[in-house]
Amino acid sequence: MRLKGKVAIVVGAGQTPGDTIGNGRATAILFAREGARVALVDLSGESAGETEALIKAEGGDCFAFQADVSREEDCRAFVRATMDAYGRVDILHNNVGIGTGDDGILSLSEQSWDKIMSVNLKSMFLSCRSVLPVMREQRSGSIVNISSIAAVCSTNILAYKTSKAGVNALTHQIALENAKYNIRANVIMPGLMNTPMAIEGISKSRGIPKEELIAKRDVLVPLGQKMGTAWDVAFAALFLASDEAKFITGVMLPVDGGQSARIG
Repeated sequence: MRLKGKVAIVVGAGQTPGDTIGNGRATAILFAREGARVALVDLSGESAGETEALIKAEGGDCFAFQADVSREEDCRAFVRATMDAYGRVDILHNNVGIGTGDDGILSLSEQSWDKIMSVNLKSMFLSCRSVLPVMREQRSGSIVNISSIAAVCSTNILAYKTSKAGVNALTHQIALENAKYNIRANVIMPGLMNTPMAIEGISKSRGIPKEELIAKRDVLVPLGQKMGTAWDVAFAALFLASDEAKFITGVMLPVDGGQSARIG
């Protein structure tokens, strides 16, 4: 088991309802299968509880925790709860992100900008800041933040792109500041994924059938002309969280079937 004896916090461990599995839930399940004890943090306590039930049905050790990670006290609270339950934190996996209400610069409302920045970027700043004192005292830890290839690719959604570029910069700085404490920090940049948030969410907002949306997204992916799944993100996260990546920090890893390789 690649995470045997380790304790992980997965922020965004629930998911939007849909036909497939989301990145956070898949990662939480995989971490547990690989031996980690997992704190399952989500804005929806019900959805986190569903993930908890799935993990426990396989014999895993975990607990669900409802939190709004754009609030500092909530972030401190889930770290305290994890310490009370397991006595340490080896891995922080941040998987929260939204794009609702996003648009181009002349159409994007200030309210949507603030909301997207708060959920996508501020939450990662707060959760990392809350867990770093524990990791510094341990002199070990791995942080994996989920960004997006939107951070480096052209897109028509300004706030989402800017927030994800901010996640990359935040993680890079955390990696540099904390290397002396043997703490690693890395980013995963997913491309087009067949997940509930992407498919059900976009299908509903654009008013197009899911099958049509899936076909349009699949053809944009160079590798096999098929979107990735949440498990592709989860296995990348498992590697970065594990000791196999003990000499890797400050990296922005695309998991995108080659889509971002088209830059330039």
